[in-house]
Amino acid sequence: MNAMRGENFNQLLPPQAKAEMLRVLSFMDELGSELEHVSDLFGPTPNLRISMHLIRGHLEGRLTTITSLIGASRAPYATANRRIKDMISAGLIDQRPRTSTGKSFSLHPSVELLDQWTQLTNRVQRLANDQFGGRASDEASDYYFGGSYLKAKSIPPMKVLAEPLKLAGGLRVLVHGDPTFMVMDNLKRQFEHAIGTQIHQRAFSIDRLREETKRNAQRKASNYDIVAVDLPWVGEFAEQNVLMPLDKVLDLARVDPADFHTAGWQAAHWGGRAYGIPAQTTPELLFYRKDLFARAGIEPPATTKELLNAAKQLHDPQRGMHGIAWNAARGTALGHTVLMTFADFGQPIINLEANAGGFSTQTLAEDKYRITIDTPVGLQAAEFLMEMLKYSPPDILSMSWYERIRPYAAGKIAMAYGYTLLAPYFELDEASPAKDQTGYLPHPAGPDGASIAPVGGYIMGIPANLPKERVAAAAEALLTFTSPSAQKLFVQNGSRTNPRYSVGSDPDVRRMSPIFEAVDAMSWRDELQFWPRPPIPEITDIIQICGEEFHDMLRGIVSPQDALRRAQERADATLHSPP
Repeated sequence: MNAMRGENFNQLLPPQAKAEMLRVLSFMDELGSELEHVSDLFGPTPNLRISMHLIRGHLEGRLTTITSLIGASRAPYATANRRIKDMISAGLIDQRPRTSTGKSFSLHPSVELLDQWTQLTNRVQRLANDQFGGRASDEASDYYFGGSYLKAKSIPPMKVLAEPLKLAGGLRVLVHGDPTFMVMDNLKRQFEHAIGTQIHQRAFSIDRLREETKRNAQRKASNYDIVAVDLPWVGEFAEQNVLMPLDKVLDLARVDPADFHTAGWQAAHWGGRAYGIPAQTTPELLFYRKDLFARAGIEPPATTKELLNAAKQLHDPQRGMHGIAWNAARGTALGHTVLMTFADFGQPIINLEANAGGFSTQTLAEDKYRITIDTPVGLQAAEFLMEMLKYSPPDILSMSWYERIRPYAAGKIAMAYGYTLLAPYFELDEASPAKDQTGYLPHPAGPDGASIAPVGGYIMGIPANLPKERVAAAAEALLTFTSPSAQKLFVQNGSRTNPRYSVGSDPDVRRMSPIFEAVDAMSWRDELQFWPRPPIPEITDIIQICGEEFHDMLRGIVSPQDALRRAQERADATLHSPP
């Protein structure tokens, strides 16, 4: 029961408070390591390290066993085992059976220990601020995930590496041909100066990028040092040894995980290991014309019903205005819409376990999931798509990533679902009627759902078949490309994606677009979620299947019920072991 209360504690803990605890843990861990290396007289502190390992595992959703806890203590086996038993007796550690026999247990911080660490987090931050940061300002209360205590703090320019990277032939990078990565290509000279070697970048469309990445994995030696990976591919690429686990090549503390939006960092993991660093965290939002809504006296939609009502009111084809645009082109584009619409109505595409933030993806690597398409909630989602079709432009069934935003930017669409990376199409266009008139919302919720902003974007990782002599340099380049300084540079040159909280809080970045403040607010409210597109190995096939079957539905070839049934049957066939 105490362990259950501990789970609830974690679920109800605001993202910024969770981040603060993680940062304090990192600080104390590093300080402890420094002290232990000063002299042999400064021995390890097992109880402290046991507590820190338990808390970190709890906050990050990782399973903690007695073996991992003993290892984290840095004490002899017998000493660590005795300390753990003492903490269990003192009510600081809870045990939970892992099997029906009850012979195997996982270990969890008790509510008492969690309460103690919450208080400790506040004290450590206050002491550090008093001693090293001067008097706390009023703005200090607005500290959040990886951000500064002082909002006015600007991220410095990108630094040049002390030693140029030694890579024969230069650094080879494979990316997606989207606005953010194109900004990176435009800044190639600056990045070459920073890392001390030439950069050769290839960019492909999303489907060709996946094909080339998989083809590269079959080569004896990788043609690329770094590859960009769409978030839903992480599970497949981890299982098929396409990507190298990051903990094999660098100390993850150097990445500063607490600085990333929670959903973006979690999406980079499979089986508890990180396979890349977020390069883009770009949630799909609802863009809407604030001026048109104000003129019509319509409130911004919070539910799918309100969205349909607004689309109906603003839909005026005779005057060249349509209610809404979305990804509806056959295949990959519509498939993404289907999965996200299911999520809006409160149901993931597979049977994930519900939690306070939506649904848990921690056990996906155990391969025990089944497809959930042909359900009553699925029918609601399908009928919503059919209704939305009525207020969409006539070419909606051929609209995909960019096509849905271009008419919005041209002033022909009142609302559009779109990733933040597409915002430059209207934010940077002086002639666009949507410039300075766009509001940003999470997806409106269906009757049984909650408002969420499904997280998309890319991580950058290292191919598993990269020659050993290139790995260390590739890891250093990866850290440079994903650093706060680099991310700020992307934004200043037109990008509207940002995986880091510190970048979103930078005053220079805030002045570039209201989208960063909107996304940060959604993250604080725990609305950024990546479970709508769970990164299971079969997800690409499932997306394609949904994009085909639901396209037939939207064209009127099959009924919603038949589309659901056919999609379910085909998706079931993609699993290793049919349900």
